Amino acid sequence: MDMQGTRQLAVSQQQAWSALNNPDVLKACIPGCDRIDLGEEQQYLIGMAVKIGPVSAKFSGKISLLDMNPPASYTLNFEGQGGVAGFGKGTAQVKLIPNEAGCELQYVVNAQVGGKIAQLGQRLIDGAAKSLSEDFFKRFDAETAKMFAGEQAQALEEVDKNAVDNAPEKETARWFNARNVSLVALGLLLIYFFVK
Repeated sequence: MDMQGTRQLAVSQQQAWSALNNPDVLKACIPGCDRIDLGEEQQYLIGMAVKIGPVSAKFSGKISLLDMNPPASYTLNFEGQGGVAGFGKGTAQVKLIPNEAGCELQYVVNAQVGGKIAQLGQRLIDGAAKSLSEDFFKRFDAETAKMFAGEQAQALEEVDKNAVDNAPEKETARWFNARNVSLVALGLLLIYFFVK
């Protein structure tokens, strides 16, 4: 199974990198995940429950981080065993590309599945994978919004303070009006990205 896609994130490249390398964030974002423990260097041990069509299984496995280029990219190797339900293994290349709205996450996944899961048919597996991916990103958006809300507010305060300190006194009143409008617009934009 091959899957690729992009996702616009409303956080900076560094913030996204920090969140993607935080076991607590990953545990909260991966559907069905009940544990993520640090294994050997740059490796996580993971436990999760998966339901694809009529097959339900608890998988245990590991994720290894390779070719790390902080905060821009890395490769994930993963393998998991679900007993009689089957197995899954593969790689995922992840890139974070900064842009004006935060950063874009690009991913390419190559995976193989075997056992009962493989007998379900490619369309069912692909549909489940896309659903899990969408669920992950919704949760990830919510977690990063909570995680970095203070940093974004602090950055806005610093920008505001610098602008006030550098603005001529007679321009201050007009600047405050423009600032209020721009803060409301920025707030609506952030709400749009975090809620969608």
